[in-house]
Amino acid sequence: MAKTIGLSGDQAAAYAAKQCDVDVVAAYPITPQTIIVEEYSNYVADGEVDTEFICVESEHSAMSACIGASLTGARVFTATASQGLALMHEMLYIASGLRCPIVMCVANRALSAPLNIHCDHSDMMGSRDCGWIQVFVENAQEVYDWVIQSFRIAEDEDVLLPVAVNLDGFTLSHALEDFIALEDAEVRDFVGVRKPKHWLAPGKAITVGAAVLPDYYMEIKHQQEDALQRSITKIGKVNELFEKVSGRRYKAVDTYGLDDAEAAVVCLGSTAGTAKVVSDALREKGYNVGVVKPWVYRPFPVEEFLDSVKNVKSLAVLERTISFGAPNEPLFNDVLATLYKAGRQLKIFNAVYGLGGRDISPHEMETLMMEAYRNVEVEEIDKRVRFIGVRG
Repeated sequence: MAKTIGLSGDQAAAYAAKQCDVDVVAAYPITPQTIIVEEYSNYVADGEVDTEFICVESEHSAMSACIGASLTGARVFTATASQGLALMHEMLYIASGLRCPIVMCVANRALSAPLNIHCDHSDMMGSRDCGWIQVFVENAQEVYDWVIQSFRIAEDEDVLLPVAVNLDGFTLSHALEDFIALEDAEVRDFVGVRKPKHWLAPGKAITVGAAVLPDYYMEIKHQQEDALQRSITKIGKVNELFEKVSGRRYKAVDTYGLDDAEAAVVCLGSTAGTAKVVSDALREKGYNVGVVKPWVYRPFPVEEFLDSVKNVKSLAVLERTISFGAPNEPLFNDVLATLYKAGRQLKIFNAVYGLGGRDISPHEMETLMMEAYRNVEVEEIDKRVRFIGVRG
């Protein structure tokens, strides 16, 4: 029977991993994810899990240990943030290239310099093309649910790719929330036991990570991209199976108030909560506005996104990161390319907010939504990237 638990987002991530019977956790502490691996180490120390917990000297070593463990057929989990993810960068590509189904939580945090421990998405966006499936969540319930689903997605033999579950640093990682947890046995039955086709073992020689020069490198990368693109179908099937167990429905793109919306905000993570509240307030005033929140960011869910905005005429795409020197920010580029290839001519603009943990206020969100709403009737819109809440 499901039960309601009060935990922070970090603790919810650790609790979900605990229920998934993880064989190996290798990690290095970094704020704001430290609580995840601290909590998990408590489970190990108390004998609540049968997990090999590897304390390493850096995040690069953590991902290296995870890759090695995953190649032996183990179920593997880790967590990191910010500079830790940046230090892992080299190994992220090796994990996906070797098709290691590792699950990792990223408690999103700004990148230095200047030093800042609070939330933005610069860390994951800096590694957005590393070949991992990437999920962004809005609250502790979604942290818990997506960690469980991620093991089943990653270990599917038609996928075999690592998954990153992104939760906003401090906003989710340290905030206490109620969430509904499944029984241990329900989670165990849902994720099953990892059944690798090939694995490293004494006396069973296979070659892993060999040099591949121009004769085959492109074929291998093409297979990897094909698996990532096809994973969107598997993600949908896992979402359906999870609904049968939990009663909670997930899909690649979350939508709110879009049935009759003329304008909408597109955003990732916890900001969607603010956007939904403001959307409700504006609807009471007669403005038909809604919210689009991609749960899955990589692979970008093209068909699901187009379906979600099929009746919308104007979009504001909000970003918690900067792509320095680029004409637009990364989520906007994905949205714009998706609409262009589909022949959709929406009024659309790009806004940067919340860097280094700065809040976006309901008033600022309302201003953005109303601008998108008014753009429905405007011939030409300002295409410059605007920065929200910047002084001076």
